[in-house]
Amino acid sequence: MALRKRIGDLLLESGLITDEQLLNALKEQKELKMRLGDVLISRNYITEQQLIEVLEVQLGIPHVQLYKQKIETKIINIIPQRIAEQHQVLPLRTEGNKLIVAMADPLDYYAIDELRMTTGFRIEPVIASKDELFRAIRRYYGLQETVDQIMQNLDQWEGEDKIQQNMDADSPVVKTVNQLIYQAVQTGASDIHIDPQEDGLRIRYRVDGMMRTERILPPHMQNVIVARIKVMSSLNVAERRLPQDGRVEMEVDFRKVDIRVSTLPTIHGEKVVLRILDLSNALTDLDRLGFTQANMSRLLKGIGKPYGIIFISGPTGSGKTTTLYSTLSRLSSDEVNIITIEDPVEYQLNGINQVAVNPVSGLTFARGLRSILRQDPNIVMVGEIRDSETAEIAVRGAMTGHLVLSTLHSNSAVNSITRLIDMGIEPFLLSSSLNTVVAQRLVRRVCPACAVEVEPTQEERAVLEEFRIPHATLKRGQGCGECGRSGYRGRLAIHEVLPVNDELRTLILRKGSDTEYAALAAKAGMIPMIEDGLQKAASGLTTIAEVYRVAGLH
Repeated sequence: MALRKRIGDLLLESGLITDEQLLNALKEQKELKMRLGDVLISRNYITEQQLIEVLEVQLGIPHVQLYKQKIETKIINIIPQRIAEQHQVLPLRTEGNKLIVAMADPLDYYAIDELRMTTGFRIEPVIASKDELFRAIRRYYGLQETVDQIMQNLDQWEGEDKIQQNMDADSPVVKTVNQLIYQAVQTGASDIHIDPQEDGLRIRYRVDGMMRTERILPPHMQNVIVARIKVMSSLNVAERRLPQDGRVEMEVDFRKVDIRVSTLPTIHGEKVVLRILDLSNALTDLDRLGFTQANMSRLLKGIGKPYGIIFISGPTGSGKTTTLYSTLSRLSSDEVNIITIEDPVEYQLNGINQVAVNPVSGLTFARGLRSILRQDPNIVMVGEIRDSETAEIAVRGAMTGHLVLSTLHSNSAVNSITRLIDMGIEPFLLSSSLNTVVAQRLVRRVCPACAVEVEPTQEERAVLEEFRIPHATLKRGQGCGECGRSGYRGRLAIHEVLPVNDELRTLILRKGSDTEYAALAAKAGMIPMIEDGLQKAASGLTTIAEVYRVAGLH
């Protein structure tokens, strides 16, 4: 009990708990055989963050964020899985005869003694949150067993014939790739990057738009991992000199997941990117996409018109497709004929005719679009405007009584006009057909679990005053187990919606500049994307730093 009382004494000295609370917790701890810290947290006497801060400040034990750590295979093998799970510990690195170990309870001397006797190292504990430790142990040890099996029998995987023969469900290679995908889906990753490097195979996930290294596998595993992914996505296993694209559908935790696979030859071997589309979260109601009331009414007015072209613009990964599908879902009814042409069809929508581009058979965007316009459509969706031919057919379709929706890569709403003219669209065609342009970006949302109100800094105050946005306090995530210590969890969109009026049409006819378009847009009441983002930051949904990271100043 003396060992546990040390934590209690520290918390008493810090004024975080009372004598009565400590006595109650010690009594419950004896009955339940739990750690004292866990009892205090479960009774809501303290938070995990407060416990970590007390141990860090009072005892000088450093606190680590495990998602930032790169832990090698040989380090993980120092502590057996049974002991790691029993004591909730994770080896991080060695320094001479010293082993740095992450622990939820760095005062658990029984665990430290067992680690010292098992490993032969002098143990130096550091603090990590319980949630992070649990996830990291599952991640590293879950994969480690199959990685070891592959490395022990690597020769049986070498060669295309052997790879094809050893792809049953119990194969360690199949298990390893499945675990990487399952973990990515559970983490909410949008992409898995498998990067061959000279010293190892780096596995990275993109979560909420930010890349993070998940782990590094031995370099010899690269060929078998890539080969397994190629087999899953029906690619040519033997072709390693040219890029390839494929797709695979899987079920993860009873959720249907569509994975786009792309390979690229690099100097160290083939890099593979898997883009994860969670089909269970495919459709979002238009009202839940984060449009302000003013922007939503402008968009609804645009899609309520019987003809014209509406563009959703932004860079790759800015949520254009989600907005497009949500808009189509709002427009879908028995009274209208909606046809789409996409490359590829990302989500299947009930009651809508969807066509997939197939360049091998000659079905291009332009050819497909021409045929669609002969199918008596009311609404046409073109997945992406990639060339002048597709752009011109889409524009002419919008002029002949169809409502056309599409996406475009451009920096802002007004920049979309210049971009279309640069693609070769005649200004007179564009001015007659353009209906509305929506530009958007995705910003990370402040984690609701660890958000705290903060006073704006002098710079933040100046920015808000410049845009005349009222403010009192802002919100910032402190970092917790739920958000991987980043302070952010999930994303929301920031927008600018530009309805095309008669003044703008006249300016398009004489090929105005972006500055002139922007001045007219502001006069018409368009709220710039940066301002929309700052308003959301002032509401506590995101941070000003995040808005500037993705939107900057256009």
